[in-house]
Amino acid sequence: MSSTFFIPAVNMMGAGSLDEAMVAIANYGFRKALIVTDVGLARAGVAEKVAALLAAADIQSVVFDGAQPNPTVGNVEKGLAQLRDSACDFIISLGGGSPHDCAKGIALCATNSGNIADYEGVDRSAKPQLPLVAINTTAGTASEMTRFCIITDETRHVKMAIVDRNVTPLLSVNDPALMVAMPKGLTAATGMDALTHAIEAYVSTAATPITDACALKAIELISANLRTAVENGSDMPAREAMAYAQFLAGMAFNNASLGYVHAMAHQLGGFYDLPHGVCNAVLLPHVESYNASVCPERLRDIATAMGAETRGLDAAQGAEAALAAIRTLSKDIGIPSGLAELGAKADDIPTLAANAMNDACGLTNPRRATQEEIEAIFHSAL
Repeated sequence: MSSTFFIPAVNMMGAGSLDEAMVAIANYGFRKALIVTDVGLARAGVAEKVAALLAAADIQSVVFDGAQPNPTVGNVEKGLAQLRDSACDFIISLGGGSPHDCAKGIALCATNSGNIADYEGVDRSAKPQLPLVAINTTAGTASEMTRFCIITDETRHVKMAIVDRNVTPLLSVNDPALMVAMPKGLTAATGMDALTHAIEAYVSTAATPITDACALKAIELISANLRTAVENGSDMPAREAMAYAQFLAGMAFNNASLGYVHAMAHQLGGFYDLPHGVCNAVLLPHVESYNASVCPERLRDIATAMGAETRGLDAAQGAEAALAAIRTLSKDIGIPSGLAELGAKADDIPTLAANAMNDACGLTNPRRATQEEIEAIFHSAL
């Protein structure tokens, strides 16, 4: 069976890579950037810092700080209007998954016209997006290097999964110096998001030897470094390890896709406006428990990568070790134990499950589920 491997053309990693990126941007010949970010990074002066670096390279810029934590169709439309009014010829996304996804939506509509909802699904666009440079400030979503764009339709209260080769950024930047200021809760949530990416990619029906290698190394790095990054955010070796881990996890799921954890978490985020990484973390052991009957050997590999002792265990026992390791890591870094703590309600589960069944991320889950089974997983995670 043939496979295609998607990744940005250029990816800069490590301390000092932000400065290096400015040289690359200037070499592309761009003249004016729309910097897409959120209010927090704008107020913290991070967007201003990037604008100053661009100015030093003789590149103009304007800032759009309207990317909400779960970016909406409205956010995309406002950013697109500012892009056109300011005559920008490229976009810089600055932040975590929300600014990156919002920027992708703007960039795709800038060249393909229409509404971002027109592109829900897989490869629905006809043209490449406006050039996008993604500067990452978190270690989790990997949106800076993927073909995934998640936008909330505020009318339907649904997160739309847009999986499109044309939203892949031109250049990604992961400078761990930009990640030091992440608070503990955000570090934990984004780290568990990355772990979910790696695990879902490893058990995916579209996994390949390339994605397997990326996923297992990501799991290993996250298990070894996330606790330290949460406890001591200024630990640069841990921060850099997490930057590499989330990028590796992105390489894995960008090409092997995901599963029911993401299909279900998207609905929680769209319905209740909840943090994506936390939803993933709570759902992860419950979905993988459902999957264990069809991929116990793969889950045993995951347990080994997480540092569990698996010698002498059969596949089913190894799968249980993986579930235990996931739950222990979540508890150690302060992830809530259930969805009820996040405000999810049992009465909403039929709607959440019905929407999850339509999410493109569920297509590569290793075990097919009925709506009733998805509802049962939601109930077990309450």
